[in-house]
Amino acid sequence: MGRRVLAVLAAVVVALVGVVAVLLYAKGADSRAVAGQKPVDVYVAQQVVPAGTTAGDAVANGLMARTQVAAKAVPAGALTAVDDKTSKLLALNDIAPGELVLSSRFGTTPLGQKALQVPDGQVAVAVQLSDPARVGTFVTPGSHIVIYDTYGSSGGNGSAKQTQVLLDDVLVIAMGSSSLTPVQGQSQQTQAQQSGTPTALVTVALAPDTAVKLVHGIQTGELYLGLRGTDAKVQGTKAVTDTTLFAK
Repeated sequence: MGRRVLAVLAAVVVALVGVVAVLLYAKGADSRAVAGQKPVDVYVAQQVVPAGTTAGDAVANGLMARTQVAAKAVPAGALTAVDDKTSKLLALNDIAPGELVLSSRFGTTPLGQKALQVPDGQVAVAVQLSDPARVGTFVTPGSHIVIYDTYGSSGGNGSAKQTQVLLDDVLVIAMGSSSLTPVQGQSQQTQAQQSGTPTALVTVALAPDTAVKLVHGIQTGELYLGLRGTDAKVQGTKAVTDTTLFAK
């Protein structure tokens, strides 16, 4: 009889422990969900913030405004405060209207001395592209992009083309609207200019040996950008040709 009582008591204790564990887990999950929904202050550009503008002036003049978004929707490095420390920092490049401002958009380098920050050991290469080819206005300094190259095939049919990933993860360090003289062979960019389609420069930072590949692609092919997602797996993507485009 005593053993049965002990067994029942043990079962009750185990059940209670299980219930408590479930309740604690549920409470933790609720806390995490609430934390993800908690509003966080960020800054969004209301108008163009010209390069060289201090963060304090941008806020004071209405070029940037503070707004609140859910914590889980805030990208890493978002500018969350303009205080005594950050108000004197300068916009390193123009910030486009509607852009959620990142802290990396501001620095201490005065405009006119070195407006473009190139990471140590890398070189900056500028590519002129139409709006569709550069993902419209969604690519901004700090974005990571994929660069595709479409070029003529060396096969028997001289008119055949193929497209493949040229560079799978490239850091954008500047966006600019100044024009470059289009090089021979860049029919896409040339057609865009002739048709009046807006074009702009996308400046990226690359290791010297990788930059050579991009320059060759600029000179010989037609380039197109893709904006990378966090978990995008681009490396190893197969080339697509005229004959394999619709292959299953």
